[in-house]
Amino acid sequence: MRRATWPALVLTVLLLTTACAQRDPSGAAPATPATPATSGAPTGPEAPTAPGTAAAPSTPSAPAVPAEGLVIEVAHTGGFVTPEMLASRLPVVSIHADGRVITRGPQIEIHPPPALPALQVQQVDEDAVRTLVEHALRAGVGESADLGSPPVADLPSTRFTVRTRDETYVREVYALGAEAPPGPPGEDRPAGTDDTLTPEQRAARAELQELVRTLGDPASVLPAGAVGEYEVYTPEAVAGVVTEWTDPQQDGAEPTPVPWPGPPLPGEPLEPRLGLSCVLATGEQAEAVLDAAGSASTLTPWVSEDGRRWSVALRPLLPHEEGCGDLVER
Repeated sequence: MRRATWPALVLTVLLLTTACAQRDPSGAAPATPATPATSGAPTGPEAPTAPGTAAAPSTPSAPAVPAEGLVIEVAHTGGFVTPEMLASRLPVVSIHADGRVITRGPQIEIHPPPALPALQVQQVDEDAVRTLVEHALRAGVGESADLGSPPVADLPSTRFTVRTRDETYVREVYALGAEAPPGPPGEDRPAGTDDTLTPEQRAARAELQELVRTLGDPASVLPAGAVGEYEVYTPEAVAGVVTEWTDPQQDGAEPTPVPWPGPPLPGEPLEPRLGLSCVLATGEQAEAVLDAAGSASTLTPWVSEDGRRWSVALRPLLPHEEGCGDLVER
């Protein structure tokens, strides 16, 4: 009987060693997969267990990502801005199945701003994309608990979209990052404090705010050398959100008109009630628009062939976008 205890002891040690080895390299316990609102979390086949042996602790496998297209996007929606700004607004970050991570680049601080918004791109591999998806789901993108609403008006919401091969997770948070600190106990609370959010809501919001930072700086969570250098993102197509040009009535000289080198203005209706239309420049026309934008600003009057002046909010298309319709869906 005494000899029979040794195999059991050895098996116990092996199982404990295996469990430790399967922990996250950062020391955190494996995260539970997030559950989309539309269905239960996808489950995979269980590994077979040899007869007479105990099953080792299971670790969630990394989610499979789509073979192409958008995988992760963080975008602002709504808020108190002009209709053309809503239509032409770029995501904060978009991560694609081919490993491109596109973020907003450094913007020169002049007024008026350059006509073309600055975008930058980094390259990561497929394993890195899966890792970023795991981070997003672990941060709560796939959850649906109420995150509360800070008592502030006219701020945008932050919308998180994560696509795996089986599910699409979407979570929207109003006024993320604008939370005021909680006030001390008692009826007299200092100005600038807010007690409408529970501690749980604050903690969940903090995780999502940190996720925005992480996705915008993937090198902060990926292994050294896994993220390529920043490069300028050059789009294959450029959309233009068009309205009639009006004199901004600012001090100084009137903006210099620039001949429009793209498709005929004003293009096709985008939002007729608001007087918005849209043109799409591709190929050589896109190259011509990008070149002309180098000497233009957001207040530049673009002159069409018939001599009319137009305001054109230039919007580089991202790899998963096809045309003006993608701007309306925002």
